[in-house]
Amino acid sequence: MRHLLASIVLGGASLAAWAQSPAIAHMEPPFWWAGMQDKGLQLMVHGERIAELEPQLAYPGVRIARVTRVPNRNYLFIDLVVGEDARPGSFDIVFQGAGRSASHPYRLLAREPGSKMRQGFGSKDAIYQIMPDRFANGDPSNDSAPGMLEQAERRNGTGRHGGDIQGVIDRLDYIAGLGFTQLWPTPLVENDMPAYSYHGYAATDHYRVDARYGSNEDFRRLSQEAKKRGIGIIQDVVLSHIGSSHWWMKDLPTPDWVNYGKFVPTHHHRTAVQDPYAAREDSDNFTRGWFVESMPDLNQSNPLVANYLIQNNIWWIEYAGLSGLRIDTFGYSDSAFLSEYTRRLMEEYPNLNMVGEEWSTRPPVVARWQRGKANFDGYRASTPSLMDFPVAEAMRTALADKDGKAGFNDVYETLSLDYLYPEPGNLVLFSGNHDMSRIYSTVGEDLDKYKMDIVFIMTMPRIPQFYVGDEILMTSATKERDDKSYRQDFPGGWAGDKVDAFAGKGLSARQRDAQDFVRKLVNWRKGQPVIHHGKMMHYGPRDNTYVYFRHDGAKKVLVAFNNNPKEMALDVARFHEMLAGVASGTDVLSGKTFDLRSRLVLPARSAVLLELAPAGAR
Repeated sequence: MRHLLASIVLGGASLAAWAQSPAIAHMEPPFWWAGMQDKGLQLMVHGERIAELEPQLAYPGVRIARVTRVPNRNYLFIDLVVGEDARPGSFDIVFQGAGRSASHPYRLLAREPGSKMRQGFGSKDAIYQIMPDRFANGDPSNDSAPGMLEQAERRNGTGRHGGDIQGVIDRLDYIAGLGFTQLWPTPLVENDMPAYSYHGYAATDHYRVDARYGSNEDFRRLSQEAKKRGIGIIQDVVLSHIGSSHWWMKDLPTPDWVNYGKFVPTHHHRTAVQDPYAAREDSDNFTRGWFVESMPDLNQSNPLVANYLIQNNIWWIEYAGLSGLRIDTFGYSDSAFLSEYTRRLMEEYPNLNMVGEEWSTRPPVVARWQRGKANFDGYRASTPSLMDFPVAEAMRTALADKDGKAGFNDVYETLSLDYLYPEPGNLVLFSGNHDMSRIYSTVGEDLDKYKMDIVFIMTMPRIPQFYVGDEILMTSATKERDDKSYRQDFPGGWAGDKVDAFAGKGLSARQRDAQDFVRKLVNWRKGQPVIHHGKMMHYGPRDNTYVYFRHDGAKKVLVAFNNNPKEMALDVARFHEMLAGVASGTDVLSGKTFDLRSRLVLPARSAVLLELAPAGAR
């Protein structure tokens, strides 16, 4: 008989009868809320021979609509209706049959005021991404957890290093001080895997924060403390796959719970799901194949799997007070499931934001998934935001070019395709993330080029996202993918660190310059509606320079890049549409005033960010 949860009560059954009754090992979701938009709630109940029993409950406003039994008799799926008249409170679900009985308590909680209409992240925000295991160790006592498969080993680049939720809470003031208003931690749910458990993308329990990070309540506390500082929490979720040590894998609910039932690798033909000429074999393999043998791929065409994942994400939004989701490996999920998933979440939270990771440099591939997109095959999803890999990669490539021959033309032409997106301003633009080489290394450790990229992501009509450590010029390998070099510990997050970047101690002059630069730019952006919501006009790049304007009727901002090793003087007559009546501009970054009556003089290897002043203004 499986372990008995402390919350299980006997419900009047004798001890002798209980000794032969099923222990309920899992009931998920573990609790729910009264007053949700969707009145349906499906419970997954897991326990030895639980399907032999019949569930019953008596609670005003709540009724059992259907009971689903599957081939595995250790599972029971109970569809509840939680009506408008259901109030917060507790009740027992009683299981009876064949001379056995069991009872399990269930709770309906009260929702936080305004929960349904919570405001998700948007263009006024700037996102700071961290890997919690590599950020800060606030509680060394949980570095290793008894009984878990992988213990802490900080010297191992692919092992667990001990960063945790308390460490993030302790450094919230640092993040807020940099000017960031949203925090995206990589996944915090349990990853009880024998290796590589630190990254979080191989869940072994969907409803439990990994004990080496802390507890579920610690995650709630992080959200609450962040909110006090004007920071929202974006949870990183994985829909397409799980870890091979997930408790399901020891006792699969249905034979088709995971795709293929065994390891069949995906060949990553991501365009196959929208290719009019694609073979069914390729599109099936893309969405059903496994990343690696340790990450079984979930069969989201099974409605029980689909409903479980949808409810789980709603549960975390409600429980932790989230402002949004970042959805890993978005397009690898079943396309029909993605339509239903995004529809249901947006119906539950109309102002929420969700950003999907579709790692393609082709705008049509990314645009397919955004809400409002009219695709050739009629496919529609309700995803508000996607990661803007096309523009991000174009700018990284332009700045990484050593001889300057590539120029900014690909950036310009990629942006010209924004008409493909229903909401281009809702895309998330970034200089890097945990899967990419560090931007400072990518540009050859050229501080001026680094600053160009940061100015670019912070002034585009996008939602900017910044990767932890870029503000102190952290470096990495660039030739081939090397995760451990992209994911080094943030200095100062561990007792005994010689450098404390949080306090600015031990940094080089160049690192302090970069940190101050980021702090100044991001905080400036916070108060600029013209950047948040203004229109954009850009001019075709010439001679490795690129100029664009942000404007909203009340204010104009000029952004210009010179990627040449020499000063460049641009004739302002070309920019007459935006500079008519403008005499000068003041650089946000340097405080220098630029005369714009005849020429725009750009220093070598520079970005300028000018707030424009009309003629006659002082």
